[in-house]
Amino acid sequence: MVVLGKIAGPHGLQGVVRVYPFADDPLAWARLPQWWLGREGEAAELWRPTRLIKCDLRNDMLLAQLECVADRSAAEAAAGLLVGVPHQALPPTAADEYYWADLIGLEVVNTHGQSLGRILGLIETPASAVLRVGDGQDAERLLPFVAAVVLEVELAQARVRVAWELDW
Repeated sequence: MVVLGKIAGPHGLQGVVRVYPFADDPLAWARLPQWWLGREGEAAELWRPTRLIKCDLRNDMLLAQLECVADRSAAEAAAGLLVGVPHQALPPTAADEYYWADLIGLEVVNTHGQSLGRILGLIETPASAVLRVGDGQDAERLLPFVAAVVLEVELAQARVRVAWELDW
């Protein structure tokens, strides 16, 4: 399950929910026929699908009407639920575009073949996305996800090649 966002709470009285998006291009989600709702740490098979009736973007938040949310009380109860989709339901990416979920866990190797660790997560900043890289023991490294640093993403080899030194 690829998590796209989190329900922040109700909007109005008709069961519309405010969704805080975690991914870019949240309006593209409106083209998905179903969203899945679940809780953090919950197994993917426990997430439940629901039909998306309507979806609009307002002030960096999505306003979504979901089939399973009939009124304001249901929208209040849905606050905190995660919104996601199975990976196979996502549209294919263009060349040199990646879903963040595909990058998590990839090994990061510099131009000398030295391992810097694995991608633990990504951080969205105004300038660019930033890779959180580490091995779970040492301090994390933060690498900008820009062409000057990230030289090659090799999904098939589960590896990212970067122009970054061990002592930076």
